[in-house]
Amino acid sequence: MNSQAIAAYLEKMWDESALPELAEYIRIPNKSVAFDPDWKSHGHMDRVVERFTSWASARAVPGMRLEVVRLGERTPVIFIEIAGESPDTVMLYGHLDKQPEMAGWRDGLDPWRPVFEGDKLYGRGAADDGYAMFACLGAIGALKAQRIPHARCVILIEACEESGSFDLPPYIDYLAARIGKPSLIIALDSGCANYDQLWCTTSLRGLVGGRLTVKVLEEGMHSGDAGGVVPESFRIARMMLSRIEDEKTGAILPPEFHSRIPAERVEQARAAAATLGQEAYGRFPFAGSTRAQSDDPVELVLNRTWRPALSIIGADGLPPAANAGNVLRPLTRLNLSLRLPPTCDAVAARLALKRLMETDPPFGAQITFESDWAATGWNAPALAPWLKHSLDTASRAHFGRPAAYMGEGGTIPFMAMLGERFPDAQFLITGVLGPGANAHGPNEFLHIPTVKRVSAAVAQVLADHFSRG
Repeated sequence: MNSQAIAAYLEKMWDESALPELAEYIRIPNKSVAFDPDWKSHGHMDRVVERFTSWASARAVPGMRLEVVRLGERTPVIFIEIAGESPDTVMLYGHLDKQPEMAGWRDGLDPWRPVFEGDKLYGRGAADDGYAMFACLGAIGALKAQRIPHARCVILIEACEESGSFDLPPYIDYLAARIGKPSLIIALDSGCANYDQLWCTTSLRGLVGGRLTVKVLEEGMHSGDAGGVVPESFRIARMMLSRIEDEKTGAILPPEFHSRIPAERVEQARAAAATLGQEAYGRFPFAGSTRAQSDDPVELVLNRTWRPALSIIGADGLPPAANAGNVLRPLTRLNLSLRLPPTCDAVAARLALKRLMETDPPFGAQITFESDWAATGWNAPALAPWLKHSLDTASRAHFGRPAAYMGEGGTIPFMAMLGERFPDAQFLITGVLGPGANAHGPNEFLHIPTVKRVSAAVAQVLADHFSRG
């Protein structure tokens, strides 16, 4: 393989057509179904699907067949088949639905307005995960241009990932015969700990989420009248959270939310921490004198990838501070997001969390926990020697440094599904979400040099997959 020719092909593709198309994609507020239940009538998702398929069709690589698959009222899937020089199959995955706007974008930026600034493209969704289809087709096109053989490829781009991929299993069943039995699965929806080398994701945490509601009154009462008589709903909510978390350390207490960390993952965490040093926590925009939960990079890597962690991601029942009267409020509702170790059973964890929140309520308060998330994480199978060599070759050729390995703290529900369905497949899970990229938050950006290099790395892996012994 001529790595320079691969890189040149992809540089041209991204600069001349893919990046301009991604900029137009940013303008479309195609929020995932969990955040836009009326997505179908709004039409934003269909606009994206139409733009993506038009782009792909206009630049079709030889042997390509493209179809938009729709099952009933479910979000659509773009399914692309590309003939190869062997019947073996590689499956490539990404998604095109987006997270909601989120407040806090800095002046001059907006979630639905693309802004090119230096080597970054700002706007919602380009890095998570709108770029994936372009990277997949670009990598295969680069191989075709050099007449480098590859296996048959199927590309699946879903539109429900940010809602937990609940629409996806029926599509996998429906397309099973056409997908076949892939020996390699590539997913481009992960992150990178820096922009200096190829990062390969070895595990993904699971997630349980839901709404904890503590109700103490049928209506609010003057705090001078009710205070000291009626138990405060926020105080009871704090008591409930203490059943989950040690508020001094952040440690999650119940054993149901923990799993043993494999020795291999501990060693990878040590290697990643040695590479990152203070970058393991220095990349976060801490406010004032806030510091990380530990000054040991190894512990921080393990905390982020293999240990459970609780976040409060939303609240109801609290008026804005500027409009808060002296009222003892009737209820407090908190949205809980509990990250789980990769091998923790999310369904069992959801049941355990509900029991924990609803059993023996303090002061007899009316407490409910309604779970809307339960996604089991994923732990990668052992890396085949050919793939490890290929990843290192690709990283050295296109980044100038060897490949690195680390778990990710987020969740890709699709990976657990695929791991169960294709237990003998090898996996390359990677992505472009590095320091500052801030997926799901304000000021999200796509790091342009990295998306080009990751695309080239995918081409290398596809070529090496075909020629493996």
